[in-house]
Amino acid sequence: MLRVGIVGLPNVGKSTLFNALVAQEAALAANYPFATIEPNVGVVPVPDERLNVLQRIYKPERVVPAVVEFVDIAGLVKGASEGAGLGNQFLANIRETNAIVQVVRCFDDDNIIHVEGSVNPSRDIQTIQIELALADLASVEKRIEKVIRSAKAGDKKAKFELEVLEKARLVLEDGRPARSISLTQEETEVLRGLFLLTTKPNLYAANVTEQWLSNPDKNAYVRQVKEIAKIDGSEVVVICAKLEAELSILSPEERKEYLDSLGIKSSGVDELIRAAYKALGLISFLTAGEKEVRAWTIPIGTKAPQAAGEIHSDMERGFIRAEVISFDDLVRAGSEKAAREMGLIRLEGKDYVMQEGDVVHFRFAV
Repeated sequence: MLRVGIVGLPNVGKSTLFNALVAQEAALAANYPFATIEPNVGVVPVPDERLNVLQRIYKPERVVPAVVEFVDIAGLVKGASEGAGLGNQFLANIRETNAIVQVVRCFDDDNIIHVEGSVNPSRDIQTIQIELALADLASVEKRIEKVIRSAKAGDKKAKFELEVLEKARLVLEDGRPARSISLTQEETEVLRGLFLLTTKPNLYAANVTEQWLSNPDKNAYVRQVKEIAKIDGSEVVVICAKLEAELSILSPEERKEYLDSLGIKSSGVDELIRAAYKALGLISFLTAGEKEVRAWTIPIGTKAPQAAGEIHSDMERGFIRAEVISFDDLVRAGSEKAAREMGLIRLEGKDYVMQEGDVVHFRFAV
């Protein structure tokens, strides 16, 4: 299952946000560093209104959304790359994730202690970037020690690998993430084997108080985060973790009513989940019938047989064809039967690249 790590300095709102994500008080949100020691894990559904529409059309026995696994990881402090605080544990936990959501404190509150003594998003982001870069630098230098002899002896493969590693070392020494390096596909494969922390997709969750949600750009802290995100190509989701945790215990109807009263269109948590899904380069295709309506997760560019394999390996092995209709066409037709009569259902073969929102039936024989 795909995993997204929630990271940040102590007392920035990580555990509060995690509670909101999993809609339960599963993590200990306490006002002191390292309240989170063992990583809390929650499987979170990807918000998808299309499933509700398909439920009305097919009236299935159950509806199953796509999911992302979020991990609430212990707070980071300076020196984590050298084992300070819970550094070693933090780095091990984050290494097992596919993407990172960095929660950045963008609010003042004298009752909540900041580990550095003041609120400064730029400094906080830099602290984490540097610690992750230093951890990656140690991995790269260790690998360089292993390949340098073979490279000097004339091994072409080792020489190429060494060139890529030296590129990475220069960037990491500067405290910048490895994902900022311009690499060919072949060079990317070299670094992939090192499982570097700073190659992972990164998102920022700017944690504000409720008053800033309607106009976050007036918040100087949020502007700092957005300036940094623009430079490194990351997305920013402005969120009030405290409000989201409160919303999580309400019914969908009550939640919508409360958001409407605040003049907010959608939950920040929903936006964060969608952004994390997008950062991982994923799309959803849909299957629908009387028994089940379901969203399935696949990487962008996946072909029909491999998509079928997400459902069952036999379907990929015995793939014949895919009967595909876009979600919008199905809704316009009103039913699958009407869509078929209108000629809106297409027959696609093994080379068909799946698109976001395809509603599909796979035909196969084993």
